[in-house]
This record gives sequence, structure tokens and C-alpha cells, in this order.
Amino acid sequence: MRALFPYIKRFKSQGFMMFIGLFLSVTTLMAGIGLLSLSGWFLSATAVAGLTIAAAQTFNYFTPAGGVRFLSIVRTASRYGERLATHEATFSLLTDLRCWVWNKLLPLSAKNLQGVRQGDLLNRLVADIDTLDHLYLRLMTPLAASLLMMVALYFFVGHFDPELARTLCSVLLAIWLLLPTSFYFLGRKPGIAQLETKRALRVQLLEYLQGQAELTLFGAQKTYRDRLYQAQSVMINSQNAMNRVTALSQACLILCHGFAVLLMLYLAATGVGTAVPPGPRLAMVVFLTMATIEMMMPLAGAFQHLSACSSAATRLNEVVEQVPSVTFAKAQSAEVTAGSISLKDIDFGYLDNQSVLSGLNLDIAAGQKVALLGQTGCGKSSLLSLLTREWLPTNGQLTIDGHDVAEYTEQQLRQSMSVVSQRIYLFSGSLRDNLALAIEGATRKDDDKLIAVLQKVGLESLLQGEKPLDTWLGEGGRQLSGGEQRRIGVARALLRDAPILLLDEPTEGLDKRTEREILRLLFELAEGKTMLMISHRLTAMNQMDTIHLMEQGSIRVSGNHSQLLSSDDYYASLFQRLA
Repeated sequence: MRALFPYIKRFKSQGFMMFIGLFLSVTTLMAGIGLLSLSGWFLSATAVAGLTIAAAQTFNYFTPAGGVRFLSIVRTASRYGERLATHEATFSLLTDLRCWVWNKLLPLSAKNLQGVRQGDLLNRLVADIDTLDHLYLRLMTPLAASLLMMVALYFFVGHFDPELARTLCSVLLAIWLLLPTSFYFLGRKPGIAQLETKRALRVQLLEYLQGQAELTLFGAQKTYRDRLYQAQSVMINSQNAMNRVTALSQACLILCHGFAVLLMLYLAATGVGTAVPPGPRLAMVVFLTMATIEMMMPLAGAFQHLSACSSAATRLNEVVEQVPSVTFAKAQSAEVTAGSISLKDIDFGYLDNQSVLSGLNLDIAAGQKVALLGQTGCGKSSLLSLLTREWLPTNGQLTIDGHDVAEYTEQQLRQSMSVVSQRIYLFSGSLRDNLALAIEGATRKDDDKLIAVLQKVGLESLLQGEKPLDTWLGEGGRQLSGGEQRRIGVARALLRDAPILLLDEPTEGLDKRTEREILRLLFELAEGKTMLMISHRLTAMNQMDTIHLMEQGSIRVSGNHSQLLSSDDYYASLFQRLA
């Protein structure tokens, strides 16, 4: 229950609309109960008045009939208004919750999200937040409305017979307290199991869809499909268990309500207030008690929604309550203009007992072109992730233009760097959308600039048709080849025009011709900029000012291409084999 408090606090933003929804819900219940009780009294009173001619002639048929019509209209209108108000409040709350959770998620670094699967994170952002809409719509509003109706019923029935009012409201209050509480504990495990099995199925389904190419190539589709069927079977079993508990709760509610009707029938049969025998008042009290089923029915499912909401809130809190491990300066400092980089005594590891970089020292002067070479796992990409502040070093200092990177705001740091990696991510959008990421506040006025950059990186083939920038690239840019995707990455870097250019295996997996073209473009872009390139290949090493060979998390030897060829046997043999 405590896990729900942060989300209940968010309700104040929609307090007015939530109050309107509650008011209309109570109005609907009042109209419904009033309609049935008045109808019962009217029918009974009419039957009694018809026993004698004198009573029939003096009986007022029009006022009760008008009351029935009025309550019918009120019930219909208030029910419609209640649906509008409660759903408007719910959707607004969901919007607010999603924005709030997303703002909590954005500052989290790779370390914070380490070990969290993408499908699980997506499930928390979508399904768990969707589950929280029950908190207001299925829990708070029905429970509050039924409690307020008990107060109204006490005063209404008490006007005729205080003893009957106390008995009726005591029975209803006992049902209101005991039924949800009992079935909350009874249905807690099935409710949590239902959420967890649904989450597991969604995660496996997402991974299955994302890995279709690999599963097809290696013939592993059947194995993963069997896992999906098994997860689906487990989810269905958990839903069946929950349905059995739900059915039992509804049966208990109907049984308790039937007991309340029989009890009121028995007690009112001897007289209602001063009316002995009770006459039409007996029908009014009995029909009123029967009508309370409408306000008590949501109690049957309240336990189910409560356990689901509590479980969803707990899972969301695991993310939103984390303190970001990487923070940035709040106020702007000096802008990065030259782009000099310095790393002193850097230690780093992804795990506490793991060392990836150890005592690393590296100085890159402004405008210098530097290459980092080394075997897989020596810490090259880790060094790049420290520069972009995806991770923080365990020890040591990292400075840009003489200022510690922690002194820069996130916007300043991002604007100072252009990153081209071996995997260019293309969003499911148009060509314009994927290029405009690199231009802050891009508009259609920048289309000429985008077209010029595409021509410069050799993507004239994409500039076909009347509106080439509106070409839809699809999820991950599946319509483009690997070389074309890399060229779009280079185009983004050209549009960014930052003083620091970071290259992480930009030509990995490309053929020699495409590799030379990509590197030519990158070196043109790097003119006058600070460039740091990570590579396994030795293409264009003669154009580098300095080459550092890394080994086991530190720099083993440094020099330019000709110096390393003559002084380092490993580099010379590597160059002969690869270049």
C-alpha cells in the first residue's frame, strides 16, 4: 500500500475533475436507488389506494409518476456525465504519470539501468502505468461513492425509522469493510502472478519479434516459439486462478446483499416508524435495499485492482526512486570551443570487482587526430562512454578544454560532441526526421541543408521523387543497406558540426571501397576539429597525428604511424596482416 502514495500525490493535478466525477457518481447512485425505492412505494401505494373508491379518487398519481421520470432522466444524464468526468480525469492522470515517470527515467545512466531488459522497461512504462488507472477509476471513486451513499441512506431511512437506518447501514458498512479486505489477501498472490506472467510473456514476445532474423538463420524459431506458448499457458493459468477468486467474491457479495434484503424485509414487516402495518413503506425499504447492489458491486473487484495497482507501483518505484549515478552541472559554464581532452589516472569497471581501465592517462590537444587500437575488451569503447558521461570513472579526472566534465551542463556537453558509432540507429520515421535530430529546433526551412549534406555523403540515390525527405525509412532503417545507414550517421555528424568528433568503429563490417569513402568524409569533417577514433582496422592510420595501442585497460605504447612501424613489432605485424 505504501508504494501507492507517490502516485496518489499526483492526483492533486486533477483534483477538480476528480471531484466532479465523484459528485456525478454519487448523483447517479442516488438517482438509481431513489428510482427503484420510489417505484416500489408508488406501485404498492397505488395497489393499496385501489382497494377503495374514495382512496383511489384522492390518491395523487401524478407527483410520484413525475418523480420516476425525473429520476430516470437524472440517472441517465449523471451516468453519462460521470463517465466523461472520470475518464477525462483518468486519461489526464495517465498522461501526467507517464510524463513524470519519463522525466524520472531520462536522467538515469547506463549504470542505473544495468540488468534491466528493454522489454521489461517498456512493460513498466506502458502496462504498469495503465494498471494504475484502476486506482482512481475502479477503486477510489466507487469506494468513496458507496461510503457517501451509506451516509445519505442513513439520513433518508432514519427520517422514517432510525432503527432500520442503523441496521441497514451497519450491514452495508460491514460488507464495505470486510469483503474487499478479505478478498484482497485471498487474491493478492493470484493478482501479482497475473501481472508477472503477463510481463514475462510481453518481454519474451518482444525479444522474439526483434530477433526474427537471427532465429530464422539459426533455425531456433521453434525453440523460442515453444517458450512463448509455455509463457502463454502460465499466464492463462494465473488468469484462471484470478477469475475463480473474482467469481467467489461476487458470489459472496450477492449472498451478503441477499441477506441484507431478507433482514430488512423481516424487520420492516412489523412496521416502519409510525406506520403499523408498514404498507407501501415496506416496499420502499425493501426496494431501496435491493437497489444498493449497484453501489456495492464494485467492491467485488476492488481487491483485484488494489493488488494489481500495488504491484505495478512497486515495479515502477524500482525505477523512479533511483538516484541518477551521473549528474550534470545546473548552471552553464564556459562553452567548449577548442576541444582539448585530458584523462588522468582513470580507473573504471562496470562492476565493483571488475577493472576495465586502470591508471589510464591520455592527452589530446585541440585539433589533433588520435586513434585508439587494441584487442576486443581492452577498454576502448569504455573510454568513449566516459567521455560522453554514460558512465563515471571510479577514480581519476577527465577534463575538456581544461574544465572537469562535471562542470558542463548536459546540453553543453552534448553540443560539444559528434559521435559516429558502428551501429547507427534509425528511428521509424521519415528521412527528414532522422536527419533533423542533429539540428536543434530544425524546421522545413533547413531542408536545403539536409539535401546538401545527403549529396555530400553520397546518398543521392535517396533524393528521388518530388518530396525525397519524406521517404519513410521504417523501423531501424531496414530499407537501407549497412553502408547507407553509416552514411546517414556521417550526415548527422556533418549537421552537428561540434568541435569534438568521436568515432567508434565507424567502418566495421564495411567493404574496403565503402570504408575508404566513409573515412574520407570523416576526415573532411574532422578538419580543424579534435578527433578520437576507435578501430580494429588500420586503414588511414598514416593520417593520424598519434596512435595509442591499448592493452588490459591502459596504453602500452604511443606514436605516429611511421614511429610504431619501426619501434613496435606487434603494430608492424598487425599492419602487414590487415592493411
